[in-house]
Amino acid sequence: MHANLVLFAKNGTQRVFPLSSEITILGRRHDCDLRIPLKLVSRRHCQLSKNNGDLKLRDLDSRGGTFINGKKVSEGVVNAGDYIKIGPLTFQLQIDGKPEKATPPEPKKAQAQPVSAPQQKKPNLDNSDSAVALDLSDSFMAELEQL
Repeated sequence: MHANLVLFAKNGTQRVFPLSSEITILGRRHDCDLRIPLKLVSRRHCQLSKNNGDLKLRDLDSRGGTFINGKKVSEGVVNAGDYIKIGPLTFQLQIDGKPEKATPPEPKKAQAQPVSAPQQKKPNLDNSDSAVALDLSDSFMAELEQL
């Protein structure tokens, strides 16, 4: 089995990450097989393992959770074309060249919200109580290139 994770950036670019090992750990730590240097990603976020023709995804007790096709999972089998969300990043899984063309997930349709008084937006805070400013469109792809 030859598997890849295809990362979609907001600016439309894609980056392919081959899953060449039987077990691939994704996370923020330097010793992870696929290092994602973002505070919203846990140090050891999740694990992908090849097993008897299946590819299994297991969340490693991450803070923000791991999602398959929009559903939060602790463990599950992933298939070609499935979307895996880790922190703010969405990957599509390619297995043995399928799907042939990776496509970003469909944006969620906005549901009509009742009109109410404007609310002040709360900043996204990390453990240090400092605001996290994350813009994947400009420098994130360059940072991943250096890994």
